[in-house]
Amino acid sequence: MTTDSATLNKLLFELKKVIVGQERAIERLLVCLLANGHCLLESVPGLAKTLSAETLAMSVGGTFTRIQFTPDLLPADVLGTRIYRASSETFDVELGPVFANFVLADEINRAPAKVQSALLEVMAERQVTIGGRTYELDPPFLVLATQNPIESEGVYPLPEAQRDRFLMKVVLDYPSPTEEVEIVQRMGTTPPSAEQVVELEDVLRLQKAVDEIYVDRNVLDYAVNLVLCTRTPENFGVAELRNFIELGASPRASIGLIRAGRALALMRGRSFLTPQDVFDVAPEILRHRLLLSYEALAQDVTVENVLARILSVVPAPRSMATPQASAGDPYHQSATDARPWS
Repeated sequence: MTTDSATLNKLLFELKKVIVGQERAIERLLVCLLANGHCLLESVPGLAKTLSAETLAMSVGGTFTRIQFTPDLLPADVLGTRIYRASSETFDVELGPVFANFVLADEINRAPAKVQSALLEVMAERQVTIGGRTYELDPPFLVLATQNPIESEGVYPLPEAQRDRFLMKVVLDYPSPTEEVEIVQRMGTTPPSAEQVVELEDVLRLQKAVDEIYVDRNVLDYAVNLVLCTRTPENFGVAELRNFIELGASPRASIGLIRAGRALALMRGRSFLTPQDVFDVAPEILRHRLLLSYEALAQDVTVENVLARILSVVPAPRSMATPQASAGDPYHQSATDARPWS
């Protein structure tokens, strides 16, 4: 655990050397990397979405490709295609830019649904099928997609099925006045650049360490109840949300809460998951998986409003078992050091 903490600290230091502020976004990017899940970044222009993705790739020494999504983009431009060689009268396969450790899908909502759907197999299965043959992608593999929420012309909303493939949706806010002064000073002359501080083997080792984080049944139930509340809010005493939620989160959200929570627990130096970890990652896990009704739009009720209400009413477990308690104490020693309401 000490080695893992040192590795993560080096990564965080290198990211913060380039990125000013955006600490929550940086932390969530690392959570996605450790949890082996994809990330959707959303903000107005100029808030370091692309820079964050590039810096993360450089810090771990992974291969990086940037795909600029445009309305005339074709699936073959992303995945690859078969090319006929007249000299040998055979077809060769030219693999697309998606074959990299880190793939930046820049302004993903500018491409039509056909191109967006081409990423579904890649994101879910980590493989591409071209000409009847399947090509595996080398781990680690992370898709970082960006989108601009203020554009209304020439954009295509992401299909619900594709949004669900992203582990997290991270929303970047404007920097504070102090942070913006630091941005101008740091980027005005010679902008800093990230250097490789860990190896890809370290990333794979950390991903395996995340899988070994202990999860108590009470914490698991808490994560599932958060998702169930998005489907049947009346069962949790918030029947008024029924008029605002058209479609609740899928089981992928329950899985994502545990996976992301485990990664956050590892970053916090623990070998077990707490309700606070689940609580902290819930907004990024759930915000893009809820489909609001026309009633919510008419009353200016946002996804953030709905999530805040859900997180405030679903009770978290007051006690849980630690790995040491499970192994040595048949009565499960209580651990109440982290509560969402504290």
